[in-house]
Amino acid sequence: MAKFILASSSPRRAQILKNLGIPYTIIEPDVDESALSDLEPGLLVKELSMLKASNVCKKVINWSDTYIISADTVLVFENKVLGKPKDEEEAKNMLKTLSGKTHKVLTGFCVMEASTQKATSKHVESEVTFKELSDELIDDYVKSGEPLDKAGAYGIQELGSVIVKQIKGDYFNVVGLPVSSLFDVLLEDFSINLFHLRGRN
Repeated sequence: MAKFILASSSPRRAQILKNLGIPYTIIEPDVDESALSDLEPGLLVKELSMLKASNVCKKVINWSDTYIISADTVLVFENKVLGKPKDEEEAKNMLKTLSGKTHKVLTGFCVMEASTQKATSKHVESEVTFKELSDELIDDYVKSGEPLDKAGAYGIQELGSVIVKQIKGDYFNVVGLPVSSLFDVLLEDFSINLFHLRGRN
């Protein structure tokens, strides 16, 4: 049976794989993301996901029937990439900037077969529109601590869901792993049917 490695430290991506019934082991990649920082966002997340998968592949290249799944997510507003806020003040400023407006969330993901290094890498875009947020609500949300480790200073799968007015596209893409596209890649490029996988567990 196929074995899977999640090349990510993200608990959100791990939870997504768990919910899909995909058995996995976590091996965190060790990559220099700054080397690719000048790329446009769509290419950036694709290349970073490929870089992460390749890095982990070197550690498990002799493993048979093993597939590495990696991903990278960025938030883009007015052609600027918003990363994780460095402190509470920056988190507040990010949320004020996004209040009442629409931004894009781009996730690049890669599936790589360890023994052959055959790989497919894609990126998916979703649009997220925030409600109009008062300064008081922003302060309260930032004080909860949730925004500080998340790109764009919010977590859509947690408390941050209440400040979102609308999503266009794959919700799971915003969380960090576009499951519909992942399903298609596994099936079409690697002949792995997740429905069959779930049935064997």
